[in-house]
Amino acid sequence: MAEVRTLRRVAELDELLEASVERPVWLFKHSLTCGVSSGALAEYESFVGARPENDPGVFALVEIQRSRDVSAAVAEKTGVRHQSPQVLLLRDGRAVWNTSHWRIREEALAEAAEG
Repeated sequence: MAEVRTLRRVAELDELLEASVERPVWLFKHSLTCGVSSGALAEYESFVGARPENDPGVFALVEIQRSRDVSAAVAEKTGVRHQSPQVLLLRDGRAVWNTSHWRIREEALAEAAEG
């Protein structure tokens, strides 16, 4: 399974935005206190685990309560209004797809990956 990197600093988000020029970056914004977010995290992890070995994607996670500045920077730098749970797909330094709450399903993520 691919590694899911936990972002703790805004500089790490900036690195991922730069990396998204070369490869797709998946970013999951997770609330540590929300049951919906726990279920969505399980879907995200299933999606990551099902990716083929040669998938070039980068997979990341922001824990909202532990990294509020990073969470706020995601909204500011991508122009996507904050929600949690939320998944964003970054390409070429910008968000090209996102979804939130109960719409975070392994199947929806896989569809976005193919599109």
